[in-house]
Amino acid sequence: MSQPQSNADQIAFWNGDAGAKWAKAQDRLDAMLSEISAELMRAAAPQPGEHVLDIGCGCGGTSIEIAKGGAHVTGIDISQPMLARARQRATNISFIEADAATHNFSPAFDLLFSRFGVMFFANPDAAFANLRTALKPGGRLTFACWRDWRENEWVRIPISAVRPHVPPQPQLGPEDPGPFAFADLTRVRRILTYAGFDRITARPLDAVMRLGNSLDDAITHIQDFGPVSRMLADASTAEKAAATTALREAFKPFAARTPFTMDGAVWIVSATL
Repeated sequence: MSQPQSNADQIAFWNGDAGAKWAKAQDRLDAMLSEISAELMRAAAPQPGEHVLDIGCGCGGTSIEIAKGGAHVTGIDISQPMLARARQRATNISFIEADAATHNFSPAFDLLFSRFGVMFFANPDAAFANLRTALKPGGRLTFACWRDWRENEWVRIPISAVRPHVPPQPQLGPEDPGPFAFADLTRVRRILTYAGFDRITARPLDAVMRLGNSLDDAITHIQDFGPVSRMLADASTAEKAAATTALREAFKPFAARTPFTMDGAVWIVSATL
């Protein structure tokens, strides 16, 4: 089966500098998402002896946490650098380098789990239909996805600060693959229903995001990871300097926080067969 172009783009992206950067910053990123991970784990409730597929497992942080409870975990991701880090951290977990949208699964899993790993499929209808084939009869699905970017303080504030100082950005449609592609629950329910899932539920989670140990640390982090990093990719030296100044000004109301935190807005979605 040929790769859809946007899936090929994602594979190239996560096997390039981005994947290497995320692998290097694994401890920091796990700490940033720790509150979300803990709530997602409670919602998924993996049981001892269950077989769990961790979709978009990255550097293996969530796979390791699931395995601590006695479940048998398989992590799947497209990023070779991140999977190399995962294999270093967890020799007792199986990791697969593959695209979960097209991988040939057998119905071996009780639970499909993902922390922000399912919003980037070129064809999510087909991807979730394929993921459904990995579940045993009566299996279940639980994942976290971002709500609208404007509800995410850690995204809205820096994007608004940086935007006037960088080159014009391509406009993504609300259903284009990306971090916020599942913000619309009507769309999410349609995709899951089409794929054959039932008893679909979603609830909002407002979480605290640890962005750095200090204001300066947070500014560096925001420029290295996430939407702002992509906005700065083609900026000149002068534009980057202006963006840094604007970020510092926008972050002033939060500067007294140690560690430096901002709010995140997430959906916790669950479904069954």
